[in-house]
Amino acid sequence: MLPRLLVFLLAAVIVVPRSASAITRRDFPEGFVFGAGSSAFQVEGAAAEDGRTPSIWDTFTHEGFSYDGSTADISADQYHHYKEDVKLMHEMGLDAYRFSIAWPRLIPAGRGKINPKGLEYYNNLIDELILHGIQPHATIYHFDLPQVLQDEYAGLLSSRFIEDYLAFAEVCFRSFGDRVKHWVTLNEPNIEPIGAFDTGTEPPRRCSYPFGENCTGGNSSTEPYIAAHHLLLAHAAAVSLYRDKYKASQGGQIGITLLGWWHEPATDTPQDAAAAARMNDFHIGWFMHPLVYGDYPPVMRSRVGDRLPALSAEDSAKLRGSFDFVGFNHYLILRVRSSPEKKKDSGHRLGDYYVDAAVQNPLVAIAEGRIESPPWALGKLLEHLRLNYGNPPVMIHENGLGDAPDTPSAIEYDDGARIEFLQDYLEVLYLSIRNGSDARGYFVWSFLDVFEFIFAYRMRFGLCGVDMNAEARTRYVRSSARWYAGFLRGGELRPPPAAAPDDVRPYAA
Repeated sequence: MLPRLLVFLLAAVIVVPRSASAITRRDFPEGFVFGAGSSAFQVEGAAAEDGRTPSIWDTFTHEGFSYDGSTADISADQYHHYKEDVKLMHEMGLDAYRFSIAWPRLIPAGRGKINPKGLEYYNNLIDELILHGIQPHATIYHFDLPQVLQDEYAGLLSSRFIEDYLAFAEVCFRSFGDRVKHWVTLNEPNIEPIGAFDTGTEPPRRCSYPFGENCTGGNSSTEPYIAAHHLLLAHAAAVSLYRDKYKASQGGQIGITLLGWWHEPATDTPQDAAAAARMNDFHIGWFMHPLVYGDYPPVMRSRVGDRLPALSAEDSAKLRGSFDFVGFNHYLILRVRSSPEKKKDSGHRLGDYYVDAAVQNPLVAIAEGRIESPPWALGKLLEHLRLNYGNPPVMIHENGLGDAPDTPSAIEYDDGARIEFLQDYLEVLYLSIRNGSDARGYFVWSFLDVFEFIFAYRMRFGLCGVDMNAEARTRYVRSSARWYAGFLRGGELRPPPAAAPDDVRPYAA
C-alpha cells in the first residue's frame, strides 16, 4: 500500500506549473476599485416607513404593471438589515458599495423639508460602510422620481425638474459629501426616456400609437428627447454646483452612469452594419457626445431635426467635460436590423427613437428572451469610448448574470454560471486596460437579490441570495460570492483546476 499512497500524494502535488499569465487583482492598475451595487428602490424596502412617500415606480408597481405584478414594498429590506449587509460586504472583501439615495425618502415632498429619518438612515449606512473600510459610491437619482413631482408638473417633461433635482443634489452633497467621495448624478438617462416616454413600458407610462400601447397620454416622437434633454441639463447643473461649491473642501469626484448596451449588425449586409453604428450613436453618443463635445451627435441632429432640443452656448459649455469619470452598466449586445426610411413631414422624419435611427426596435429581443452576453462586447464598448470620446475614465458600474430558477422560491447556493460569466468579463476588462482603456473600477450587479426593474423577482442577480418568502428576508452566500471574495483577496481570476492524471509528471522526470 505504501507505494500506491506515495504515488497518490505525488499526483496531488506534482502538477504542471500554473500559467505565468494567470490574472489576479494585483494585475489591475493601482487604485482600481472592485465592488458590488444596488439601488434604493430595488433593495431598501420600507416603502411607507419613516416618512418616505411614493415614487413613480411605487405607483407603477402598485397598479400591477411590474413583470409579475409584485411590488418593492419590502424587497430585500436593506433599510432594516444594512448592518448585516455591510458585514457581508466586509467579509467578501469589497472595496466599495454602490447604492443610491431615495429622493422620496430624503425629501418626501420632492422639494423643501428634509426628512430626519431619511437623513439618519443614509448617515448610518455611510458610516457603517466607512467603519468597515468600504468606500461609499452614491448615485443621486436612480429612476425613483417622487410621485408628487410627476403629478405636479409631469416630472422629466418639465424644466422645473432641473431646479428640484439640483436642490436634492445639494442636500446630498451638503449632508454626505464629507464622507462620500464618489458621486453619480444620474443612472442610465439614455434608456429611462425610452421606456417611460417612447414604448410606455415603464413609469410614467407615456407613449403614442403605434410605438406603444395602453399609455396614459404622451408623444413618442418628441417626449423621449425632451426628457433626456432635461436629464442632461440636470446633470450639468449638479456637476457645476459640486465643482463650484463642494469639490475643493470635500475632495470628491463626480460623474454620470449610462447604460452600455453594445449594438452589432444582425447580418453581414452593409445596411445592418450602418444601422448598428447609428444605434451606438443614438444609444451611447446621445449623452457621451454632449459630455465630450458639447452637442448631440450629428447623426441625431440630422435625423431627428427640430424635435431634438437645442443646446445653448451656455449649456454646451457646462456640459463639455462635466465628468470626472463615466460609469457604464453593461450586460449584453443587441443585434440590429436596418429599417426602411419613413416619409418626411415638414422636412423631418416621422416616428419614434428607433424609427429616427432607421432600425427595427432591438428591444423586442429582450422581450422575447433572445439575450446575448458575449464578453468581447465589453471590449468593443471600451474601445469605442477610447477612440471616439478621448478615452474617458470609466467605471463599470453594473455587470452581472441573472438566473431564473424553475422554482422561483428555490434557495440555490451553486451558481457556477455566474462565476464563469464574471471571470470572462473581468478577463476582457483586464485586456482592455492593457490595450489602453482608462477603466478604473468594476462593480458586480448585484450585491443582493433585489427587485429588478425589468424582471421583478423572476430574475436573480445577487452574489448573495435573499429568501424573499421569509419574513426576515434571510441572506445566504452563493458560490459566486465566495469566488469573488477569493479573487479580491489575491486569488487567481481562474483558479487552476484540480490535478488530472494527464497533468501529473513522473517523479523521475
